[in-house]
This record gives sequence, structure tokens and C-alpha cells, in this order.
Amino acid sequence: MAQPEAAEYLRGYARILTDVLATGRRLTRAELDERRALGEQAADAGHSLRALVRAHLTATRTCWPDATTAAGTGRVLAAVEQAVDAFAEGYERAQRMAVRQEEAARREFIDDLLYGRSDLGRLAERAERFGLLLSRAHAVAVAEGPEAYDDTAPVTRRVEAALIARFGDRRILLATKNGQLICIAPGDQDDVLTHFAKQAHAATDGSRVAIGRPQPGAGGVVHSYDEALSTLHLARRLGLDDPVVRAADLLVYPVLTRDRQAMADLVLSALGPLRSARGGAEPLLLTLEAYFESGCTAAQAARRLSLSVRAVTYRLDRIRQLTGSDPADPMHRYTLQTAVIGARLLGWPTREL
Repeated sequence: MAQPEAAEYLRGYARILTDVLATGRRLTRAELDERRALGEQAADAGHSLRALVRAHLTATRTCWPDATTAAGTGRVLAAVEQAVDAFAEGYERAQRMAVRQEEAARREFIDDLLYGRSDLGRLAERAERFGLLLSRAHAVAVAEGPEAYDDTAPVTRRVEAALIARFGDRRILLATKNGQLICIAPGDQDDVLTHFAKQAHAATDGSRVAIGRPQPGAGGVVHSYDEALSTLHLARRLGLDDPVVRAADLLVYPVLTRDRQAMADLVLSALGPLRSARGGAEPLLLTLEAYFESGCTAAQAARRLSLSVRAVTYRLDRIRQLTGSDPADPMHRYTLQTAVIGARLLGWPTREL
């Protein structure tokens, strides 16, 4: 006999088999539609498809005693195949619909979370469903690869699997937005974001990952996400080589560009004369960058630039002649280094200031 909880999803099944055995007919369209509808109802109620198929087979044995001939056996098996197939089709259709609805709800939540478009109280309630407690501080990491990724991309699945394998059921949310991979984690779990950055960099053949600072409350996720995006943009403008950049390490740069006109004046005043050099300002600007990044060591700067030490020393001397500022002089160094940073942030000398 069918289990009590399965009996309601076998309504009319015994009658169909009995009629098929007597007449040899196939199931009608109405009967198949009814089987599909029952399959959908069973899926919505959370029943196991395996258990329900077993219930169908049990009911089949009960209705089969008179099917002693080969013809009778064939009729019953054909009817069982039709009925169970229609039932499973309805069940799977309901499952697919449930998955699509869940994906739509998740995407809507992520959009609201990252854009701050929803009521914060309601947003916090929805967040628990996806594993986040917005009463805590959170930090956001954003990975930008050579191509756009969505939630079904192999790269996304690979990074997600790596995070689950390492951290299990910690309150982590991995998603995609505008083709970028996004990881949201509690603010006190920097190891999660560091591991995400490592996995994303490896999975995407060299993506850059930016990590925002931990921020409290429901609005903190938006703030940290915006910081991560700004940090990615800043890293591109500065031409940084680091695969992982942190907003906390680059806080000085937004400060430097807050007064754009003042920074433009500094760049033109300190570095403008370099444009009169043979080859323009760019080679000398690159030399200054390498020199400052090497701790003002000419030999190390030469290795960075693939030049001889003599060539770097000549360029530094030429910079001193043109600008009147000596890169090796501590009094001049800060002005020149700040001007070099400003030049990269403002796109000079390619862009006119």
C-alpha cells in the first residue's frame, strides 16, 4: 500500500491501470496533465521523488494480479511508463521553477544590498535567509577578471567550491555583479577575503582583487563595496601591479585628489618642465616612479626599468636640471613624489590639465 503522505499524489492511478488493462488504451491528455499537476504538488510539498516513484510501483503491484498474459503485462508497463514519466516531469518542472524563483530572490537581494535600495530593517530580515547578519560589520572584496562572470560561470563555481571547502558554513556570501566576482564576509574574518582573493586570482588567470574596509550595519556592505570598486579604479589609474589591493592601504590617494585643481597646479609646477625633454615627459616620469618605489636606490630602479645604472643616473640628473628639484634631496623628494602620484591619478601627461 502507498504511504499515507503519498496516497494523495496517486489519486486516480489505480483506476487508470485497471482501465488500461481492460481496454488496452493509452493514457489520455487529461490524465497525463493530472499526473503532471500531482507531480508539481508533490514537489511543492517537499516530498522525495524517489519515495513517490516507489509508491507508484507499489500501487502497480496491487493492481497487477490479473495481468497474467504477455499482452496484459505490456499494457500495464506502458501505462506505468506514461504515468510515472508525466508525474516526474511535473515534479522536475516545479523544482526548476523553485530554483528560478530562489535565484531571482537572491539576485534581487544582492542588488538591493549593494545599492542600498531597500528599507534597512527589511533588508536585514532578508539577509538572514542568505546567511548574513547585518547587525555585524562586513567587508566586501571585488575581483575583476579578463572577462565578465555570472553566477553560473565555471570560475564562479570554482571559487565558491574553494571557499566552502575551506570555511564550510561560515556566514559568507559569494555573488556576481556587473561581471565581477564579489565576496561579502564578516569584518573580523579577513582570512576569508584573503582566501577569496587568492582563489579568484588563480581561477581567472590573473584578476585583480580589491578589498574594502569593514563597515558596520546594513549600510556598511554598500560602503565597503563602493570602497572596493573605487580601489579597483584607483589601482588601474596608478598602474599598480599588485594582484590584491586594499582600500585601507590607499586612503591617502583620494585625499590627494580631493582638491583636483590644487593637485593639477602641483603637477604642472613640479613636473611640467619635463615635457621639454627629448622624448617627452613620460620616460622621465617612469624613472621617477621606479626610483621612488625602489626606496630612492638607483641600482634597484635600473633593474625595474631594465636600464643601466648610468642611464638612470643620467635621467635623474636631467630631471634635476629641468625642474630645479633633486629627487635625492629629502626636501625636494616629497614634492616630486606627490606630483608623480598626482600625475598618474589625473592622467598627465597624456591628458592635458
